[in-house]
Amino acid sequence: MIPPSQLTPPPLGPGTTPPLLEAVPRRSFLKFSGLGAVGVVLASAGCRINKDEETNTVNVGKHDLAILNYAFALEQLEGAFYEKVTAGFYAGASAMEKDLLTDIRNDEIAHREWFRDVLTLKKVPKLEFDFSSINFTDRRSVLTTARTFEDLGVSAYNGAGQLLALSPFLNHAGKIVSVEARHAATIRNLLSFGSFADSDVADANGLDVVRTPPQVMALADKYFVTKVKVDELPTH
Repeated sequence: MIPPSQLTPPPLGPGTTPPLLEAVPRRSFLKFSGLGAVGVVLASAGCRINKDEETNTVNVGKHDLAILNYAFALEQLEGAFYEKVTAGFYAGASAMEKDLLTDIRNDEIAHREWFRDVLTLKKVPKLEFDFSSINFTDRRSVLTTARTFEDLGVSAYNGAGQLLALSPFLNHAGKIVSVEARHAATIRNLLSFGSFADSDVADANGLDVVRTPPQVMALADKYFVTKVKVDELPTH
């Protein structure tokens, strides 16, 4: 997890104030990953992000830009969830749990803002989410949902990484998924100690679950008010 002291705010456009920017500064991934130039290439690419206002649906399109936007949508979901969790912790949350969930929030915001930076002008808009099925005052409800999101995120990166054509993005996705897996293990142990690598997430070969974008979005769909279509993404 990335400690708050190591996070640095991103460069901002006029009038732009990302959520929690002052409270949770972050490291500029573009600066350290060398992906700034690639982001410029994507910004000038002929791809479009299509939003149907009537159905409140966003189609991410295809190729690397679409895969990154798919990941960006999932990071928006996780970031929004942990922002809500840490805005008012569930009853009985211990100091350790508050620290861990705050650290995870910081990481998810850093991931989200990295995608926002590298995608520049060709990105999905800020999405709306429905968390009405979650009881944020109840420990089990919050941690069970966190486990679902983290496990889903790991399987999503496992499934999408093989679809990326540009190696710098694949390398960075690998760094993100390793952090997501640390989150998943932490949350799982908070719910049931020793469950960090149970058979529902790791098979007999020691390999984690892999899900395709359609499989991931089918499971996450109920939390998205703005629906995200991934139908045009490659499958292999």
